[in-house]
Amino acid sequence: MNSYVVTAFALGLLAAGAAVGQSAAPAARQGPGIQAAQDAREPAVLAQCKQPPAAPPARPPAGAAADTTPADYQVAPIPGVVAAGARWNVVWTETGNNADGIIASTDGGLLVAQNDNSDVVKLDRGGKASVIYTGTHTGGALSRNSHGVLFINERELNPAIWELSPVHKLVANRYHDEPLDCLGNVLNDLAAAANGGVYFTMGGLYYADPHGAITQYGENLRTNGIILSADEKTLYVTNAGTLVAFDVQADGSLLKQRTLATLPGGGGDGSTIDADGRIYVTASKGIVVLAPDGNVLGTIPVPYGAISVAFSGPDKKTLYAVVIKRSGKPGIAGIAGGEVLAMPMLAQGYRGRAK
Repeated sequence: MNSYVVTAFALGLLAAGAAVGQSAAPAARQGPGIQAAQDAREPAVLAQCKQPPAAPPARPPAGAAADTTPADYQVAPIPGVVAAGARWNVVWTETGNNADGIIASTDGGLLVAQNDNSDVVKLDRGGKASVIYTGTHTGGALSRNSHGVLFINERELNPAIWELSPVHKLVANRYHDEPLDCLGNVLNDLAAAANGGVYFTMGGLYYADPHGAITQYGENLRTNGIILSADEKTLYVTNAGTLVAFDVQADGSLLKQRTLATLPGGGGDGSTIDADGRIYVTASKGIVVLAPDGNVLGTIPVPYGAISVAFSGPDKKTLYAVVIKRSGKPGIAGIAGGEVLAMPMLAQGYRGRAK
């Protein structure tokens, strides 16, 4: 097992109030396992930014509705994609914010990024879990390019993109000579290209070239999930309820931004493709299946909200999805746990890349 162990930061406790009946103040939260925006040291980092990011919108006082009971669902047929009545099977369950950014493993299993644990878990074909990387600094999503190079985005203080394998090394962590914290968003998802570069989402859309230089692309984007087409000539990225496409140039730069589709019900998170070029996007009403031209072919319902999706299995004809159970608290604090689900498909995932 490869292990990248980091020294744990001590969690400082604020002194208890002196007044009778006053409870102790909460601990000052620090990584690992804590996203940058929730880290007690983040304000000091942001204070050094040339242009500190705007404060995020205030959250409503009420938490999100609790979501711990699976919803009933019925899968309608999508020709060539999924049969009528197909069912999801639970493969693996974990508590906390510890399942995201899934990709196929080389042997037909699955790799899962773990935010809270800062691990990468491998699920074999039977769902047996083993930890294969540790110390990933709040790892949030994985991507492997067509040459087998594995990358992870790390969401801890001073977010960064790292290569995990075959060499463990930093890829990119600065934009305009400032830490990525200064962009003011979560380092969300990534798509690794054959040229060694990495496209990633962090509120907007960015490209880290093979030397680590970062360029921003697109206009009026609120991004989340991201995936390359099989020939890597098109990049797809979610944008606040729509799917946007870009033409990829030989040097990795992007041109011709256009809205490819509106996602039924809105939302838009993790994405994958199949061997016929269809695009699968987790959205508010389930996993939306799109033709390469953006035509909505149908939606595969899920029992909980889905955030990540990938094909795997021995013939890559199994669709896997990460679904999240929510406790009713706002934000990431409200993630009670996640499950990896699997469904047999008529469609086959693209074999030339992990995802």
